[in-house]
Amino acid sequence: MITSLLTDHYELTMVSAALRDGSADRPCVFEVFARRLPSGRRYGVVAGTARVIEAVSAFRFGPDELSYLRTAGVVDEQTLDWLANYRFSGDIDGYAEGELFFPGSPILTVSGTFAECVVLETLILSVLNHDAAIAAAAARMVTAARGRPIIEMGSRRTHEEAAVAAARASYLAGFAATSNLAAGARYSIPTAGTAAHAFTLLHDDEPAAFAAQVAVLGPGTTLLVDTYDITTGIRNAVEVAGPKLGAVRIDSGDLSVLAGHARDLLDSLGATDTRIIVSGDLDEYSIAALAAEPVDGYGAGTAVVTGSGAPTAGLVYKLVEVAGKAVVKRSENKATVGGRKTAVRRHKPTGTAVEEIVAASCTPSSEPHDRALQRPFVRGGVVQDLPTLAESRDLLRQNLISIPWEGLKLSAGDPAVPVTVVTSGGS
Repeated sequence: MITSLLTDHYELTMVSAALRDGSADRPCVFEVFARRLPSGRRYGVVAGTARVIEAVSAFRFGPDELSYLRTAGVVDEQTLDWLANYRFSGDIDGYAEGELFFPGSPILTVSGTFAECVVLETLILSVLNHDAAIAAAAARMVTAARGRPIIEMGSRRTHEEAAVAAARASYLAGFAATSNLAAGARYSIPTAGTAAHAFTLLHDDEPAAFAAQVAVLGPGTTLLVDTYDITTGIRNAVEVAGPKLGAVRIDSGDLSVLAGHARDLLDSLGATDTRIIVSGDLDEYSIAALAAEPVDGYGAGTAVVTGSGAPTAGLVYKLVEVAGKAVVKRSENKATVGGRKTAVRRHKPTGTAVEEIVAASCTPSSEPHDRALQRPFVRGGVVQDLPTLAESRDLLRQNLISIPWEGLKLSAGDPAVPVTVVTSGGS
């Protein structure tokens, strides 16, 4: 898909003016970072980088796009000629997907001419702000679940393409599967799903619905037992599928009370291995509240695909260097630190992260347990080898283990790892 019009009008008018005054080809460095984390969050999760690189590779202006810009009078003919030949030829470096970030972390660095870099701002931010927000929310849910699997099932609560991206970000964060088949096809994410209340209501009675499902999916399936009365539903489920029933799902009511009731009833019916899955507007807080209950897995929808109260990661894309010279924005509450940044994370010998060092226009001093955070993604317009989704998923798991335990709390607090910015010194 051509991605060039997934941008803002002013990106192209800036290019037009820069072409006119001769500044379009000045070498520049732009950086993506967050000034602060969303309220109540102690870490951010980098997600969407692979989608950004794919989108940049598809950033082209074909005949249809140029015709639209000409007809709409967005830019002049000189700019249209330049856009017709646009190919990003610069470099992109950044934190890998699955890295954690904190205020000031330079998670993506885009280098090239002013014109070829500035037109990418909206596209880059729209992808990263969405995916990082979803991944952070999902990671908090995974932590709250304490090893119990979570299925992402929020496709019906967001835009159709956002649903696919959300499924990918959730899986990166540790979710076990998604209900979204497009995400399964594009990214090889496991998919899961059985039946909704509509299927039960379709049949003359609940046992008939359960029998039809078991006939196709086998006794190991998951039966939705709260269409009518949960107690009766569980009895019907075990009667139809037998004591080897795979799972029952509860989608409404006081899940804490109902989970305990369901476990006792299943055990009394001999279905001691039948799992209990709960769903219904779950977020990290409600999942954490169920930690002591006999719940075997969760289904999360609306909260995860909307970032659980933080639908954007708050990332910005700012010019920090022009022709090798640091530039600084001094606007109140929106000031930037000039110069290209280099970042390392410092650890104790035990592996616990204690600090992130961000060096501007210099090299950070090196200590034995430092880990460099940036890696090359694009060189001279050519995409480099990128981590796989499985590798990114494992990286995030390792990163969450590495931060101090206080950083995993769901309560508000300081960032899990402090960031120190140095502008001179180092080695």
